[in-house]
Amino acid sequence: MELSGIGTLILLFFLTFLVTVWVRRNKQSALPPGPTPLPLLGNILQINFKDIVHSFVQLGTQYGPVSMVHLGQKKAVVLNGYDVVREAFIDNGEVFSDRAKLAIAEIAFKGYGVLFSNGERWRQMRRFTLSTLRNFGMGKRSLEERVQEEAKCLAEEFRKKEGAQFDPTFLLSLAVSNITCSIFFNERFEYEDKEFLSMLALIKEAFRIVTSPWAQIFELAPNFFMYLPGSHHTVFNIFDKVNEFMMKKITMHEATLDENCPRDYIDCFLIKMREEKDNLNTEFNINNLLVNVMNLFFAGTETSGTTLTYSLLILLKYPDVRKKIQEEIDLVIGQSRCPSVEDRINMPYTDAVIHEIQRFADIVPLGLARATSQDTKFRGYHIPKGTTVFPMLTTVLKDEKYFKNPQAFDPNHFLDDKGNLKKIEAFIPFSLGKRNCLGEGLARMEIFLFLTYILQMFDLKCHTDPEEIDISPVPNSGSFTARPYTISMTQRI
Repeated sequence: MELSGIGTLILLFFLTFLVTVWVRRNKQSALPPGPTPLPLLGNILQINFKDIVHSFVQLGTQYGPVSMVHLGQKKAVVLNGYDVVREAFIDNGEVFSDRAKLAIAEIAFKGYGVLFSNGERWRQMRRFTLSTLRNFGMGKRSLEERVQEEAKCLAEEFRKKEGAQFDPTFLLSLAVSNITCSIFFNERFEYEDKEFLSMLALIKEAFRIVTSPWAQIFELAPNFFMYLPGSHHTVFNIFDKVNEFMMKKITMHEATLDENCPRDYIDCFLIKMREEKDNLNTEFNINNLLVNVMNLFFAGTETSGTTLTYSLLILLKYPDVRKKIQEEIDLVIGQSRCPSVEDRINMPYTDAVIHEIQRFADIVPLGLARATSQDTKFRGYHIPKGTTVFPMLTTVLKDEKYFKNPQAFDPNHFLDDKGNLKKIEAFIPFSLGKRNCLGEGLARMEIFLFLTYILQMFDLKCHTDPEEIDISPVPNSGSFTARPYTISMTQRI
């Protein structure tokens, strides 16, 4: 009797084991297609980390719009093309709305802030940030006037260099950063301010490292690499210095806070912290404030600054395009006033060129990685909860289904037969869905106002023949930036 009972238990255990193995194999076979992973290593020997963007695009070519790659032990889904990205982020937005856990961000920000958090923390931080940005001028005349004033300051810096060849990258970043500072700190910095210049230099260096091949390799085994020398330590040191700068600003705000008259984002957050001081579970704490400011300062400075830097290089390459923009500026705006946001609707060619610059420059080709919030079935494939998802924005902005000549710079992509601006749904440089860029409205305003004011005031020249100018991005980076160049500006008569 006892032996019979033991035999039954063994049989049940064996059957359970077989069912478990069958279920696991069935789920494994239902995963999206991709290269066969090696034990422990995954597909890291099959990926060119020096050009991970190209490697992920090739996955789409070989395995289809939904493919899977194993980065060590971590599974990652790669989405190639507009249709599949839209289906994931719009039609299945709840499932694909988490932010992927990235080792550098986890170590630096510890899950705080609007950019790399999830769940209720993310929802509260995003809702508060969007509301506050609107209150402080996002999409309003007050912020437009700040950008116009900063454009004049930038033009003055250009006049100081009139006739000389110089790299405009840093000046453009300073101008854009000052707009971000006005929203968060209620102040702007002079272009010679040493502390400000040092901070921007640190931000640029951090951005370079976190988009480099080394950052991708660090993600594979962060606990191991933390004990070894490498540029990741430089990044964390930079974050510490930026953290110190931001905390100094927050402390100054605390000392001078007037709850009846908030000056900027920091004041609004501090007031909210005081309102919820008795709530033990509140998300409005100093950690979220600090990381929010850091996240948005980094993102707001680099993306628009990089786009403007790329814009001038492209316009050096295509003087005929530059001339048409200036003709439209002269016709619609003239020389007696600054460009305004309202002018944009009457400047379809300029608007089309800016759209095409953003499409062609493609400065965030991998997109910011998402993650699945639950197990899901997508396009017939099983995708487990917590799987990293790369929305390949480069394949969206260069999707042959939506752009006739996707690899070439051509403003006609965004012009109809009558010369009017043409809307193309695959134009999503700011991503889409619940995790789209918080600062999209500000970025669009900055790029239009800065660029049109520069072209209103100056003629652009360089020593290199336009046909020899290379507008392909700096190679071996997870973020596309313009190759280094110099430019000279002369006042238009």
